[in-house]
Amino acid sequence: MAVVVDGMAALQEEVRRLARERHAVILAHNYQVPEVQDVADFVGDSLGLAVEASRTAADVIVMCGVYFMAETAKILNPERTVLIPDPKAGCSLADSITLEQLRDWKSQHPGAVVVSYVNTTAAIKAESDYCVTSGNAAAVIRAIPEDKTILFLPDVFLGSWLKQSLHRQNMEIWMGECHVHAGIRPEEINVQRESTPGAELLIHPECGCTSRYVWARARGIVPQEGTYVLSTEGMVQRAKSSPNATFLVATETGLLHRLRREAPGKRFIAADAGAVCRYMKQITLENLHDTLRDMQPAVEVDADTAAKARIAIDRMMAVRG
Repeated sequence: MAVVVDGMAALQEEVRRLARERHAVILAHNYQVPEVQDVADFVGDSLGLAVEASRTAADVIVMCGVYFMAETAKILNPERTVLIPDPKAGCSLADSITLEQLRDWKSQHPGAVVVSYVNTTAAIKAESDYCVTSGNAAAVIRAIPEDKTILFLPDVFLGSWLKQSLHRQNMEIWMGECHVHAGIRPEEINVQRESTPGAELLIHPECGCTSRYVWARARGIVPQEGTYVLSTEGMVQRAKSSPNATFLVATETGLLHRLRREAPGKRFIAADAGAVCRYMKQITLENLHDTLRDMQPAVEVDADTAAKARIAIDRMMAVRG
């Protein structure tokens, strides 16, 4: 075991050395493997990554996440080099709607405001009025006039939660889902809650259980106290500020590493230990090293798509939850 650890430490140091040599910043999503998170300059959610990408003075941005995140970084930094260790690291949620489907949906609802979740391709963002994350989606929806129909895409669970919690009846919701979050069910969470009485429950709004939990909480079937529907960044902040010592975390398991690092002494339990995104785990310390060494694969977005998508992305970053 010591040999493996020593080898990893040496590779991490080499990654840091290459990053300095290339004048590169390494950005990692909360769901990345621990050894990649530990070598990154910034670890955060999709909004945090976009903000950091927009602020950086680095010559090179290495995005340790899925492809749409690297696209967003490139749109925000057209003159900088943006790299991703594995361009095949996709997203089942982003893949759940095509450009043709969105255009057809818009044609059925003329005058509607299109609100797309950040987990979408650059082409989808270019056809949208607003881009949002789970952390600021509610604030964006509230800012849209009540008489405007909203087309929310692509996540059915986040959209359903927003529609229920904000009482916004004129929201049409696309039936897309993240295969990882959709698999987290209320039954599994209830078993965990019974085995860890007193633990706070932190639920990501993409989860398949979220809309059912909102419904159940409103009817008193499950207690409202101790249950929080939060973005991943919101989960981190809640865990750090809460007097509670134990948390059930209903999102992709990669977040547990950051939670344990930033809230030491507290206990974090995955609501579903099988909630692992294989796409996020395609980024490894080894291919991160190779990307910095070879300065590829590089990410490109055509200028017309980038210009249109930039409008929706800028609106996303202008509104905080």
